[in-house]
Amino acid sequence: MRRTVLWVVVSRLGIWAREIRAPFLTASILPVLVGTAIAYAKYGVFYWDFFLLAFVGGVCLHIGANVANDYFDYKSGTDNINVEYTRPFTGGSRMIQQGLMTPRAVFAEAMVFYTIALVIGIYLAFTRGIIVIVLGVIGMFSGFFYTAPPIDLAKRGIGELFIGLNFGILMTLGAYFVQVQHLAWEPALAAVPLAILIAAVLYINEFPDYNADKQAGKRHLVVRLGRKYASMGHAVLLGSVYVSILIFVAFGWISPLTLVVLLTMPLAITSVRFSRDFHSDSFKIIPANASTIQIHLFTGVLLTLAY
Repeated sequence: MRRTVLWVVVSRLGIWAREIRAPFLTASILPVLVGTAIAYAKYGVFYWDFFLLAFVGGVCLHIGANVANDYFDYKSGTDNINVEYTRPFTGGSRMIQQGLMTPRAVFAEAMVFYTIALVIGIYLAFTRGIIVIVLGVIGMFSGFFYTAPPIDLAKRGIGELFIGLNFGILMTLGAYFVQVQHLAWEPALAAVPLAILIAAVLYINEFPDYNADKQAGKRHLVVRLGRKYASMGHAVLLGSVYVSILIFVAFGWISPLTLVVLLTMPLAITSVRFSRDFHSDSFKIIPANASTIQIHLFTGVLLTLAY
């Protein structure tokens, strides 16, 4: 009996982990680390309690957005007609499609995580400053309406912009603010490479979903450009990461130690080569998906270490 109960619990935990897409939560973890590191480098402060609250709040916002997007993709029919998805990069969690969770349960899970994030945001707003809730509400709103009607940012071709804003600049500024209680240009500029890269991760992951998204009317940038021209956009995105760092360092706006991010350039070259050569092959393009995610991960870690 105990083994049966344990198996059920472990099984449910595995389903929930797949639903929240745990491996991709680095998108919200890294900007919190970078913002906190910059605050420590500039002022020598590090408040564990506020760091942990910002960390948990940011991750809950991210999970809420992931799960809500699964729900609305199902409602729109996008995931139902997607047969070219490449796990784990594209196609969502597919918990609804596999009958492992009901649409109602998925939506309820999104609301639970959004509520946790909101409660944390309200507490931080009272203890650290109203800016926290302002940044959080912008992130919650645009994350929810990434695929939710009637706004549906992805369908309007500006979803990548808002994902970059949320999981790059806003989260980094929020983590910085809860430590020092003011905003500054340096964390915002240092977060630009992360913002570009998380947008690039989303962008390259749209390639395998191209046919299904086009059929469902999800007119994100890759659908609008077509995969051939969109592959050039992928190269521009990755190139702009290194250009931005060089410019910001040259003007003294961010630490020169951030130049360590240039070590990821070989990965960027690999990613661009695969997206250029296999932009219309949903499976051969996988190395481009994987390397773009790796660049984002390594860049976040290296920026944190630099500060």
